Amino acid sequence: MVGKKERRYQWMLTLAMGLISLIMIIPLVLLVMASLTSNNEIIMHGYSFWPKQFSLEAYQYIWNEKAQIFRAYGVTLMVTAVGTVAGTMMTLLYGYVLAHPDFPGRKFLSFYLFFTMLFNGGLVPTYIMYTRYLHMKNTIGALIIPALLMNAFNVILARTYIQSNMPIALSEAAQIDGATEFRIFGQVALPLCKPIIATIGLFIGLGYWNDWMNGLYYITDAKLFSVQQLLNNMIKNIEFLSKNANSNINMSSISGGIPQETVRMAIAIVGLLPLLVVFPFMQKYFIKGISVGAVKG
Repeated sequence: MVGKKERRYQWMLTLAMGLISLIMIIPLVLLVMASLTSNNEIIMHGYSFWPKQFSLEAYQYIWNEKAQIFRAYGVTLMVTAVGTVAGTMMTLLYGYVLAHPDFPGRKFLSFYLFFTMLFNGGLVPTYIMYTRYLHMKNTIGALIIPALLMNAFNVILARTYIQSNMPIALSEAAQIDGATEFRIFGQVALPLCKPIIATIGLFIGLGYWNDWMNGLYYITDAKLFSVQQLLNNMIKNIEFLSKNANSNINMSSISGGIPQETVRMAIAIVGLLPLLVVFPFMQKYFIKGISVGAVKG
């Protein structure tokens, strides 16, 4: 039976977790309500959890650019899907090699992995390499390949998870039965790695979905804009109109019709909504993958 002290401790822990969850949810609720508030009310009275005047003017302004937004969503979905699958497989293969102590070249691969945690090539050489020698400017590859280089933290998670959940004896038994390393990886290791696949896939997918730096560096063709880059450009255009509204009468009339404050909140919701839909379905595997993958160093 659970004692009084343990029960009291559980109640205190539940209350603390509830308060932490509430603190995390409150900014999101305020963001949603601000996006549904009239721009004039925010200017006059500030942000509120329950505004006096609801308005969809911010979403109507975004909807006017629906053709570009749908195209940008398509580009982002394709880049995220391809990049997540390729990045997850590369990370798992790297982690699988490091999880086997007798694998040829393991020490060199370990050194190479940790070296990338300390040093990188720098922005200017990277830009020159991708644009001048690989000719990737204004291509879909420019949105996928730069971020495809594996994250050392994800590789360490994969290595630790495989070490903890796939005994060496299991791999040796498959080798005795005549299985190759690729067959062992595909038919033995991968079915055991669903939690860490979900965890690493979520990390990589979030990185691709939220990425706008690669688009800023390598993409100038509006047809290849990702949703984050497009929304960032919309914010810049709004700021430009608001700063220069006083210098021109026509520009002032245009700027006056833009919900400058609320549209920023609506843009954040547009970029965040797909992630809020996907995350609950992966939460169970995500938590297990993190907890097991981080047990050992």
